Amino acid sequence: MDEKDLKDIIKSILSEMSEDILTGDAPAVGTSTAVKKPKPEVGIEEGSIPDITEVNIREQFLVPDAVDSEGYKRMKLFTPARLGLWRAGTRYKTEPALRFRAEHAAAQDAVFSYVSEELINEMNFVETETLCEDKDTYITRPDLGRKFSEENMKKIKNTYKSGAKVAIMVGDGLSSAAIEANIKDIIPAIRQGLKMHGLDFGEIVFVKHCRVPAMDPVGEAVDADVVCLLIGERPGLVTAESMSAYIAYKPTVGMPEARRTVVSNIHQGGTPAVEAGAYIADLIKKMLDAKKSGLDLKER
Repeated sequence: MDEKDLKDIIKSILSEMSEDILTGDAPAVGTSTAVKKPKPEVGIEEGSIPDITEVNIREQFLVPDAVDSEGYKRMKLFTPARLGLWRAGTRYKTEPALRFRAEHAAAQDAVFSYVSEELINEMNFVETETLCEDKDTYITRPDLGRKFSEENMKKIKNTYKSGAKVAIMVGDGLSSAAIEANIKDIIPAIRQGLKMHGLDFGEIVFVKHCRVPAMDPVGEAVDADVVCLLIGERPGLVTAESMSAYIAYKPTVGMPEARRTVVSNIHQGGTPAVEAGAYIADLIKKMLDAKKSGLDLKER
């Protein structure tokens, strides 16, 4: 088989996949269709596949002859879980299968890509990094993602005012996409919320290859009352843009995780960044008043 024959086969397969997605008649692997339905008249380029990631999965319902389709659809509006996608034989239909692979790829990209230098410069962040040299080290050595070199620690000390009431940090974490999607909205919201309480914060440190406990040596070094770390969370198949805020009163190296207060699920399909920012500002004020965070604050 020469290169031309191989290209013809690939074009034929892509054309058939496009027809199956548009008609909803993708067969299971190993089966065949005796009669092909005519290709519908749609405004897309011949041989291309529509962007399946633009389909709202909460509104997509593929179950034929459902007993209570309306009730099923109402239930789907409350969750992005893969419900009502039906099957072809024992497998997913073609479109849900491709959607799964596309979102899995987006999750991988979020982990292994970096926050753009353009965004870091636009936000006037002071750029630092942990002891991790690259993404592979970051994934395999979590302990290095919470430590800084002497040079970076000196830069951190020069950025934050010693004894400040509030220190805000930003870390890429396990999703650079989360920082790209949310940080421009949440920083102004936190600042505005704090100003309503008579509080504010200065420059912000950005930490490359950041793990959550990276906030602990920073808190110790600058003696801040409250440290708030905004960090990208581990992406899933629902979204790769989920960010969290980890907040602690006078964090210290080796402290129990129970001393952290967490605001999670910050993204467009969860808690919007602006709303989360206002809530975080109120939490910081409560911590300063109570001189506690985490479970201690909750019990109070």
